[in-house]
Amino acid sequence: MHPRRPRRSLACMNVLDPLPAWPALAALDDDALPLLDVALLIARDEYPDLDPRRYALQVQGHGSHLRNVLDRESHPALKMRAINRYLFEEVGYAGNHDEYYDPRNSYLNEVFERRLGNPISLALVQMAVAREVGLPLDGVSFPGHFLVRLPVDDGVLVMDPFNRGRPLDVDELRQRARAHLGGDVPDDDALSQILYPASNRAILVRVLRNLHGVYQERGDWDRATRSADRVLSLVPDNPEALRDRGVGYLELGHFAGAREDLGRYLLRHPRADDAADIRLRLIETGRHTARLH
Repeated sequence: MHPRRPRRSLACMNVLDPLPAWPALAALDDDALPLLDVALLIARDEYPDLDPRRYALQVQGHGSHLRNVLDRESHPALKMRAINRYLFEEVGYAGNHDEYYDPRNSYLNEVFERRLGNPISLALVQMAVAREVGLPLDGVSFPGHFLVRLPVDDGVLVMDPFNRGRPLDVDELRQRARAHLGGDVPDDDALSQILYPASNRAILVRVLRNLHGVYQERGDWDRATRSADRVLSLVPDNPEALRDRGVGYLELGHFAGAREDLGRYLLRHPRADDAADIRLRLIETGRHTARLH
């Protein structure tokens, strides 16, 4: 079993304080990144009037309601079952199966308001509430759908927040992972690595990568480029985000920025699978610049 990291509550923001500033985030250690705060900061790009206090108080309200219920349960798994019953049956949080790629599923304020989300945003709510009442629930960057895990006895309880917090056994986890591993079934060691808790930074990057994918597919290059830029605020050397921001700049006609980002990407990753295509994109920026003169 891997040693556990110190944990900061997702709902520990001072409700009178503003959200953190993007330029300050790259210098923070993974565990110092306030997960709920930064998830709401991502949402504020789309909803500039968002009030983070509203959602911190919602988490605290969920926790206050649950404490009386949880006092009757002693085992962590039973406490977690009570939390899931409350969130997914009483309050009504649910996976948005009908409109999975609706970007609102990734914006945490919309998830709190609409009670609909995708796997990672519902995991953020589930984690925030569980930690509010003292349960050490972590996220798992599982292939495909994001999951959550809770240490119990000598193992872990793994759950699917997109499907009402349903527990997943080892066989189902192996089959889910297999679909993303070229058909290979992971052995115990490989599965243990896959189920390792995701860092706060990795979770936030995955939220932003999801948004980038949705907006790129829609041809919304302003928002796609913004999402890639926000990844770089968290991880300045992230190669995929550097490439994606460069492509976005090119699509938006910001040729100097495109040339800088795509050039840096090729300099650092000259043997990348898409290097030939990116070189063609760089040539394209040169042609556009020549036309401008």
